[in-house]
Amino acid sequence: MADLIKPQNTIAVLQKYQFHFQKKFGQNFLIDAHVMDKILAAAQISDNDFVLEIGPGIGTMTQFLCEHARAVAAVEIDRNLIPILHDTLSGYDNVEIVQEDILKLDIGKFALEKNNGNPMKIVANLPYYITTPIVMGLLESRVPIESITVMVQKEVAERMKAGPGTKEYGALSLAVQYYAKTELAANVPPNCFMPRPKIGSAVIHLTCYPTPPVQITDEKLLFALIRASFNQRRKTLVNGLSHDPGLSLTKEQIHQAIEQTGLPLTVRGEELTLEQFAQLAETVRMVSGISNKQ
Repeated sequence: MADLIKPQNTIAVLQKYQFHFQKKFGQNFLIDAHVMDKILAAAQISDNDFVLEIGPGIGTMTQFLCEHARAVAAVEIDRNLIPILHDTLSGYDNVEIVQEDILKLDIGKFALEKNNGNPMKIVANLPYYITTPIVMGLLESRVPIESITVMVQKEVAERMKAGPGTKEYGALSLAVQYYAKTELAANVPPNCFMPRPKIGSAVIHLTCYPTPPVQITDEKLLFALIRASFNQRRKTLVNGLSHDPGLSLTKEQIHQAIEQTGLPLTVRGEELTLEQFAQLAETVRMVSGISNKQ
């Protein structure tokens, strides 16, 4: 069977099926074996694993996953790629090809049917324009997921991994780190893809926490505070929270909550750790009486 990671073999398959890349799907196929090795090393696929692959393309990475995993489900949105996948994956009996939009797929039901509800591993080369909705949708779904190993825009990977006080640090950093331990597995230049994207890419590995690293009573309040803090990141935390209509907090309540959390009133949201945001959320509940309204 053709080794699809080799550019000439990828070209041959595309020509055979007269396949044309569709910009709306953000299609860029990996053609670098070293990067493939780094993805597989980060994902740590074993013969006990059920793997959900999002965006298999022509099946380049799928072939590698089939070699190592117990079973693979490859979810592809582009119906034009389905006959190609049936061809390139015809030598494997442990793969199922699913033509579906991952954002519309009931992942919980899928995991229950395909893997008896056990934790699965997710591997993906994601279209960059919908990276965040897909990753956050998976993390927030509470579906049993052991890890997510994804190719994303380099800038997005840096934001997911960023810590307090850096320019990349923001609401996405905190949201991802609430659900998973983040590890940058590889930086990937444009020449590793066909066609070449205009931007750099990176592989990030997310190890999902069984329970979040901070204890919180009201998750919605926590993330509302985080969003408000970064909506106007140059403002102090006091001003950021005061001007957010969704919070309905008085300036006095905000002052009191920040001081009781042990923070200066001049602090900015970008300086707070996840733990400090969790403490602030608990304090806000107490000083605002939110806990009494529930």
